[in-house]
Amino acid sequence: MLVRKHRLATRWFHWVNFPALTIMIWSGLLIYWANRAYHLGPYMLFSDKLYDKAGMSSRLAEGMAWHFFFMWFFSINGLLYVLYTWFSGEWRELLPNRHTLKESIHVVLHDLHLTKKPLPKSKFNGAQRIAYTGIVIMGFFSLLTGIAVYKPTQFAWLSAPIGGYQNARFIHFWLTMGYVVFFVIHVLQVLRAGWNNFRSMITGYELAPVEEVAQ
Repeated sequence: MLVRKHRLATRWFHWVNFPALTIMIWSGLLIYWANRAYHLGPYMLFSDKLYDKAGMSSRLAEGMAWHFFFMWFFSINGLLYVLYTWFSGEWRELLPNRHTLKESIHVVLHDLHLTKKPLPKSKFNGAQRIAYTGIVIMGFFSLLTGIAVYKPTQFAWLSAPIGGYQNARFIHFWLTMGYVVFFVIHVLQVLRAGWNNFRSMITGYELAPVEEVAQ
């Protein structure tokens, strides 16, 4: 028999973070329009044509207003999530351990259908531990580099160890690209895991055997 198993606490953080981060990426692109410094080979990232077609040109002030407003939601929600994970003891299931690297390689090989050895039975496998811990670290450095970019003079003590304004901006930009890659892989993996897992991510509960809920 299957019954609802609630995961509302962690889903709450998930669903505050998702719209906040989405708006910050969108508003960050509005800001990036003013000084597109990065290229992939000879190609500029996000050309004038792309910005014009998306209706995102000449919206620097709007982008800054949205970005700095939702920064508070992103930062406070991230801090609350770390505190919740720590005090609830869930950090034990999330932080990498001495088996994580080996296990993550096994997970990747399994997902690529290069091995038939079954995955370990645990709440988070090695690849998930690395990914979820990594995304928290990325969020921390996004906050630090964002502050260094926003007020490079007032926070010179912060931007100096990073390598100055240009380095902080470079790191901040590519961390954002990392979020996009993580989001795409995350959604694909959730869909691959099946409908119950996808519903759990959206609604905050999953269907689980009675004996598992009772534990």
